[in-house]
Amino acid sequence: MDDLDRQILDILRRDARTPYTEIADEVGTSEGTVRNRVERMTEEDVIERFTISTRTGNVKAMIEVGVAVDVDTARISQRMAEWEEVDFVWQVSGEQDVVLVVDAADTRGVNELITQAREQDEVVSTKTRLILDEQLG
Repeated sequence: MDDLDRQILDILRRDARTPYTEIADEVGTSEGTVRNRVERMTEEDVIERFTISTRTGNVKAMIEVGVAVDVDTARISQRMAEWEEVDFVWQVSGEQDVVLVVDAADTRGVNELITQAREQDEVVSTKTRLILDEQLG
């Protein structure tokens, strides 16, 4: 990945619907070059998916989950990613092992997800942080 790829990614992170012609103008290349690079980065899984960010009025939170030492974090992460109000699941280093980024209708929904996480046999601890504001770079 080179500097041009990074510039293209920065634009797509801000708005994944930005037309390739607009990206090309901004980075100083052709639309075909942008299209080819985006296709290549998608095929190579540099770009995993195109997504949207919403302002639903919901409660967003990060639920940090600690699991037992002998647990396959990839397996529990995949299972938690299927939960309805979970937007992202990150495997992380540090005190906790997995972070769920959730978008629930209200605090009751967040609390239900915390309970659901704690009910998993592999989970030994949880810590929750409400997301107060989000800025896209």
